Amino acid sequence: MADTIELEIVTPERLVVKDKAEEIQIPGRNGYLGILPGHAPLITELAVGEITYVNAGVSTSLSVAWGFAEVLADKVTIIAEAAERAEDIDVPRAEAARERAQEQLKKAEDAAQFDEAYLAIARADARLAVAKKQ
Repeated sequence: MADTIELEIVTPERLVVKDKAEEIQIPGRNGYLGILPGHAPLITELAVGEITYVNAGVSTSLSVAWGFAEVLADKVTIIAEAAERAEDIDVPRAEAARERAQEQLKKAEDAAQFDEAYLAIARADARLAVAKKQ
């Protein structure tokens, strides 16, 4: 069995990551998944959160928002609505987005508005958490 697995993370705009990994953590819809080389094949929906992978002993983190992951024994392909490396995150912009979402949450009049604001807060929190790891 191989020691690494290929990782590709793409968004509608660009290829964000094409790298090898010894292990990968992804935010699945129902919780985080740990992926190692030789993993059983699966397809899962992504949630808002943080992708972490280790290559040559170095850990790298990215924020991700929604999408799908296909896991094969030798490759993980993530197709995400949004994915950002720590160095690409504009911290003041993420903080402002979080503040706007908190205001929207206070003004929410129905479940749909509440859910939208809650998800915006989760996305801003994920971006800020990844940015702090830089």
